[in-house]
Amino acid sequence: MDLLAQAQIKGVQSEFTDALGKLRVTAPEALKSILDALPEKRVYRFVSGPVVVRALGHPRTELAAIGAAPLQWKVTVSGQISEPNVIAQGETREPVIAWPAGLPLGYHRLTLTDAKGTTEEVPMIVAPERAFGGDFDRGWLLAVQLYGVRSDRNWGIGDFTDLAGLVRLAKQLGADGVGLNPLHVLFDNYPTDCSPYSPNSRLFLNPLYIDVEAIPEFSADLVPDAAATAERLREGDRVPYADMAALKWLGLRAAFDSFVKSASGVRRNQFDAFRAERAPLLSRFACFEVLRHRFTGPWWEWPVEWQQPIDAKCAELRSGPDKHEVEFVEFAQWTADSQLHAAKELAGELGMRVGLYLDVAVGVQSNGFDAWNEQTAISRHLAVGAPPDVLNTVGQDWGLAGFNAGGLEAQSFVPFADMLAASMRHAGAIRLDHVLGLKRLYLVPRGFRPDNGAYVQMPFEALLGAVVRESAAHKCIVIGEDLGTVPEGFRETMQDFGIWSYLVMMFERDDAGHFRNIDHYRPNALVTLNTHDLCTYAGWRSFSDLRMKLSLGLDPGEDEQARWDALGALDEILRQNGIDANDLYSVLAFLSRTPSRLLAVSLEDLLGVIDQPNIPGTIDEHPNWRQRLPVMLDKIAAKVDLAALKAATRERSLTGVR
Repeated sequence: MDLLAQAQIKGVQSEFTDALGKLRVTAPEALKSILDALPEKRVYRFVSGPVVVRALGHPRTELAAIGAAPLQWKVTVSGQISEPNVIAQGETREPVIAWPAGLPLGYHRLTLTDAKGTTEEVPMIVAPERAFGGDFDRGWLLAVQLYGVRSDRNWGIGDFTDLAGLVRLAKQLGADGVGLNPLHVLFDNYPTDCSPYSPNSRLFLNPLYIDVEAIPEFSADLVPDAAATAERLREGDRVPYADMAALKWLGLRAAFDSFVKSASGVRRNQFDAFRAERAPLLSRFACFEVLRHRFTGPWWEWPVEWQQPIDAKCAELRSGPDKHEVEFVEFAQWTADSQLHAAKELAGELGMRVGLYLDVAVGVQSNGFDAWNEQTAISRHLAVGAPPDVLNTVGQDWGLAGFNAGGLEAQSFVPFADMLAASMRHAGAIRLDHVLGLKRLYLVPRGFRPDNGAYVQMPFEALLGAVVRESAAHKCIVIGEDLGTVPEGFRETMQDFGIWSYLVMMFERDDAGHFRNIDHYRPNALVTLNTHDLCTYAGWRSFSDLRMKLSLGLDPGEDEQARWDALGALDEILRQNGIDANDLYSVLAFLSRTPSRLLAVSLEDLLGVIDQPNIPGTIDEHPNWRQRLPVMLDKIAAKVDLAALKAATRERSLTGVR
């Protein structure tokens, strides 16, 4: 079969027009690398693809062909090999299946058999009609980079006890919750591996956010120098990742050793219950962590017996000399999960209608746990990126591996659902980074330039079905980061499934540069002034972002005259809405009046911070993901103009007028 025929079967679009209007054709050698990295994708006879049943009213599924009538159908629970549990069955003589009422929500397999005995098995998702939509009119969230929080007690990085303080602060300010950077577990090559968007795994938490002193089995005498060292680590305007991590791991190990020796029956039972609840993924992750510290190089260069996540081999590791190390990893995850859960519970006790709003990265590092654990569903040889555009004329390679269609279909989309559930378990809302990837991913084969990638189609409806199912199960709002060039009909389909949009005021301008008015903003959306990849409001007004990028040799995307024009356009839209000033609170007053149901307000903006958390396109040139807030947590409320903030957000504030 030639390359183009293979590409068609696997949904690879090797020709497309980029944002510059240029026709792009993937080179044959690059296309071959992409096709070789993707698993086989089933071509179905009776249906057009994975079946999604939205369980409302009388759902029906149109068939692509009926073959020899009648067509027998049977739905079984996914993953059951021996004696599968049949949850529904029937037959049809028409090119449609009318599903019975009461199909259980979840991930199943549909078996279709015609009169000639031709049989095929298809992944099937039964989901509610729409994602969870929240039970409030309009609210706002305080957006924070957790690692950058200063306090007089943390160990050099913001932690989950600081998060509890942020929840109380948000309540004091009138917010409905706290928005955070991704909390995914990272690698430990500091400071290189400090980006929360480049995770080792999206299934587990970063233990560096643990407050070690809050662990019941920890006492100061276990690490005598901890207090003095932590005081030193709190100094400076950047997180000292390497030294902070060294102290934190020392404290965590001391706490674990104490737990092993002295834990009460209640604590031990709670630990064992957590291990059972998160099995088998937690067990595999713990083994992976032990193995990656034992062997050098990525997992595909490990001894052959460890290059696959074989549960029998993991059981040997758990019961052998490494038992203590495996349990330590599990203990760290249990502790992180417990402390994050406590912050979520506090938000609920305070009456916050969202609580925690968590970010979910678009992919994972190819040498991390998720890629090791899902070698069919995640293509380690392919990196997610973006084709050439005005700001990146050679395209982008984000260095992250993503899911692929064939591997997910083979497992009834369970790996994708597990990833969603891992973030939703403690969140009232999540944001899916680069949600366009649910429809198509721009993939770059390893060893090729970013402008030699190709678009690969994803099973959009099935992925949305999984999102809806998990959203409803966890009562978690889902916001899709739908920025950039959006395919026609994409947002409408998202809205139909109940997935919210992500609207950034800095981008919401017409072709003449005018800011769009209040009625432009959609209700089911999160609206914000900027993002972590954009300049702060103080930086924008002072032109410091332009000067910073020019000093780094980057194209800022606009000159000073364009910025003056933008400032004038902002004044114009504010005046149109009866807002005479143009300070941050004036902008927040404008955004608060939009119909969008959630507004995110950056803590950096409230504190007048000039430098942005991350400058895309830089690695060492800018202290990305390392900058601390300029004010201690307990002093923030005094630094914020509380009266101005509450006046600006009064239409959507917990403590304001409704």
